Amino acid sequence: MSELIKEEDEPDKNIQANAVVAADGTVDFTTVQAAINAAPNNRKTYFYIYIKKGAYKEVITISKNKDYIYLYGEDAAYTILIFDNYAKRLRPDGSEFGTSGSASFFANGDFFVAENLTFENTAGIDAGQALAINIGGARSSFRNCRFLGHQDTWYAGNGTFQYLRDCFIEGSVDFIFGGSTAFFDECHMQSTRNGYITAASTPENQLYGYVFQKCKIIAYPTVAEGSVYLGRPWRPHAKVVFLQPNLGKHIRKEGWHNWGNAANETTAFYAEYNSTGEGASPSTRVAWSRQLTTEQATSFTYEKVIGSQHPGFIEDDITITPK
Repeated sequence: MSELIKEEDEPDKNIQANAVVAADGTVDFTTVQAAINAAPNNRKTYFYIYIKKGAYKEVITISKNKDYIYLYGEDAAYTILIFDNYAKRLRPDGSEFGTSGSASFFANGDFFVAENLTFENTAGIDAGQALAINIGGARSSFRNCRFLGHQDTWYAGNGTFQYLRDCFIEGSVDFIFGGSTAFFDECHMQSTRNGYITAASTPENQLYGYVFQKCKIIAYPTVAEGSVYLGRPWRPHAKVVFLQPNLGKHIRKEGWHNWGNAANETTAFYAEYNSTGEGASPSTRVAWSRQLTTEQATSFTYEKVIGSQHPGFIEDDITITPK
């Protein structure tokens, strides 16, 4: 599943998209949802959707019967999937959307891949919980994608697997959360104010939670020095590991928070390995976190954490092109 995708019958050619989306009406689909709906159900091969530059304001859902959807944006910074729901907002029937229901994008199909896209929730910094993406599909991969929001930006459910390469995630409070196994490979995480980067809810019997490899942890210039925690446990057995991160000065010296419950200190697994940057401070971290040895860090490699559990990307010398 982790091997790169290449068309065997046309090894030296680009992949022509099955569907193309453009907001200006110059192609068959003006909304991303319509293009997804056009994909046959229960596929076993990829349905490639090329999305041209534009801001697509719609709540988008990839349903459980829509496996093997591959979304490919023209430009990550200018191909934006956007909405502004939030947890306390009322639906037409008077009920609240709730945290999980507030997402701009719902990825429930298996073997989902996205490249060169921005997933954004614009509800605002004071809106409370407002997801940019809710991932329920078993396996998914993201390359060169941006996830923008504030509280609870990026969520993935228990028992799911995600691989993120060269991605950017922005938020304030618990902006990477949930119970999945996720490997963040050379990504950027940016805090928009004081708060917490992660709020893992790793199930007790799950071997891995979040692993961040060579990621850069940054913040808005307005975020105060020493005001952001690396994480707090949404559930007692949260697992989060930072391998060779570059940490900005906004990271608190103690590093981790117990969510106001000392019992979590005996069950959560929080660790770092060879942290650098102004926010690196191994000697001042909370006593119940870990500084891994080189040997211990080998237990959290890409191959061991996620290698066979996520769908692959198209090869670097191939692109998906519009019809």
